[in-house]
Amino acid sequence: MKKTIQITLFAFLLLVTTNNLLAQEKVTNDSDVQLKEILYKKYKKEVLSYDKNDFDALFFEFFKKQKDALLTLTQEEFYTYTIKIAIYSEKLGLLYKNQKEEAQRTKQEWFDKSYSDYLNSKK
Repeated sequence: MKKTIQITLFAFLLLVTTNNLLAQEKVTNDSDVQLKEILYKKYKKEVLSYDKNDFDALFFEFFKKQKDALLTLTQEEFYTYTIKIAIYSEKLGLLYKNQKEEAQRTKQEWFDKSYSDYLNSKK
């Protein structure tokens, strides 16, 4: 009887400890996550209504501005473009179920773009 109580108590403590470890928030090194999340929420409905021509225009405008040596995008402008492209990638995953994993990977790549990397590329 005493052995059963000890095993049950040990199992309970192990379960509680494991649950607390798994419930920890992931700490990210990206200081711009909050801005990205705000922009994501702001533009999600707008971008989900884009057709291919709207997206192509956005995509080419971003690359044109990014490659312009005389122009440096602000942090918000840069993230607005990258987040909109990420949202459109997410939309493609919803439309084409067989490409869902690829669309999620592409979305994450665009979401992970860094303004500091962009500034370093301008030097």
